[in-house]
Amino acid sequence: MANPVRVRYAPSPTGYPHVGNIRTALFNWLFARHHGGSFIVRIEDTDVTRKVKGTVEAILEGLSWLGLDWDEGPEVGGRFGPYFQSQRLEIYREAAERLVSQGDAYYCYCSSQRLEEMRAEHVRDKQPLGYDRHCRNLSREEQSREEAGGITPVVRFKTPLEGQTRFSDLIRGEVVFENNTIDDFVLLKSDGYPTYHLANVVDDHLMEISHVLRAEEWLSSTPRHLFLYQALGFEPPQFAHLPMLLGADRAKLSKRHGAVSITDYREQGYLPEAMVNFLALLGWSLDDKTELLSRQELINNFSLERVSRTAAIFNRDKLNWMNGVFLRELSHEDLLQKIMPFLESGLPKEVNRPISKEYVSRIVPLTRERINTLAEAATYANFFFLDKLEYDASLLIGKKMTIETTLKALKAAQEKLSLLESFDHDLLEGTLRPLADELGLNAGQLFSPLRVATTGRTAAPPIFETMVVLGKERCLERIRVAIEKLGNN
Repeated sequence: MANPVRVRYAPSPTGYPHVGNIRTALFNWLFARHHGGSFIVRIEDTDVTRKVKGTVEAILEGLSWLGLDWDEGPEVGGRFGPYFQSQRLEIYREAAERLVSQGDAYYCYCSSQRLEEMRAEHVRDKQPLGYDRHCRNLSREEQSREEAGGITPVVRFKTPLEGQTRFSDLIRGEVVFENNTIDDFVLLKSDGYPTYHLANVVDDHLMEISHVLRAEEWLSSTPRHLFLYQALGFEPPQFAHLPMLLGADRAKLSKRHGAVSITDYREQGYLPEAMVNFLALLGWSLDDKTELLSRQELINNFSLERVSRTAAIFNRDKLNWMNGVFLRELSHEDLLQKIMPFLESGLPKEVNRPISKEYVSRIVPLTRERINTLAEAATYANFFFLDKLEYDASLLIGKKMTIETTLKALKAAQEKLSLLESFDHDLLEGTLRPLADELGLNAGQLFSPLRVATTGRTAAPPIFETMVVLGKERCLERIRVAIEKLGNN
């Protein structure tokens, strides 16, 4: 790049940061890091009526969790601050007044009631929606009469009535808009707060933003922004509009697809490394086969040339798979540390706290190949911690087995196991496999009821390793309860 790369992530605190806008943040961050540039965070908090308490903190927390560090912005400062638009109102007011004085904008005194009636009329007559330019050419005398009525005006831009606006998008190529399809949009609201159109143009110029990478939904707003750049005498940045995100059913991404707050994914036990990898592949790819990349590999290889023009599909199953892969790459100690808080919060209330880290350390090797999120550990491994197991006695009876043969097998196992002085893998296997032969059963017919008796489920970690962790006393008590359950039937 001839000039330093400076990109920004400019969220509005009107909702918690979901995967769509965090994907935008990630692409900006990767672009900046690839080119050795700067990643700026700017909070666009000018929509005061829709601001949601706590969302600024959630936005910054989500970025920090993913490791998307910012070079300028809240908490770190920078030479172009402040980085909250609500603290920059005077800058926007001056820009709006300048545009009015130049003849590129005008004061609009239309009441909300008139605007609603106008919209209803346009809908009824099937006319294009948009402002009808009622105040565009008011004389000074007409303006004075409106002001005498006590209405605080908004400022609207004088959009060209004819011609075309063309620009080159770094992802989509040349884009053309007919100017007569764009209405006279509001720049400054009556409460003194700017609209997105004015504020983002002014701030992007003052903060020396070189590239604007943003969601496809803003593509149609780009002509408005180019009008403002030209009228204010600013050099526009380069634009790149990122592909939409769709659910697996190709519908617009919503909560049912997984478009929840990024912090929800952290609480559900996803790893930031997996989320970064997954989000990076939503509209970008290294090639047609590579799916697992480290953070450094993403930085080294990221380019806008590899960003797709077509919508990206958010596949929750793929995220789960990918997170499972990253989980299994963790060291034993690292996985143990990460699982502990999820067990503390996720295990049933009747389980005694605090949970023994030493005990969990013995369980981790039995769960790491079977869980895809950290939160699943509490569900998958809860039988290791419960005093009483709840399950249907019918689960004890396996294929080609009856109540009688199952009872016989469990009682025989109970007797053999009670004689063992210790529980270790080889001793258990050396005891139970020959027992199956003695009973005229295959190994599965014996191990199946033992698995249900000791874990309460038909699918569990390997039986011998599980019994070693549970210990002799607990296993014998659970087998006794299983025999009692069958006996009662």
